[in-house]
Amino acid sequence: MKGDRVEIVIDAGGSSPRTYEITATRAGRRVEVATRRGLVEVSEVTRSGTPVRTARFMSSRILALVEHPADES
Repeated sequence: MKGDRVEIVIDAGGSSPRTYEITATRAGRRVEVATRRGLVEVSEVTRSGTPVRTARFMSSRILALVEHPADES
């Protein structure tokens, strides 16, 4: 749903962590999170299930993963 977003905070090895944000940018798209073999994959997906963009992170480097659902108002 447009407005869905996921924030990912990564330990990049430097002095401060990095924050990434994946957002469903258009109506009918959603954000999906999948965990596979030590990787976390966050994808923006269309209604038909085609991924529009994907970000992959090593699960050992993730400090926080926060899902923000869209407002239903």
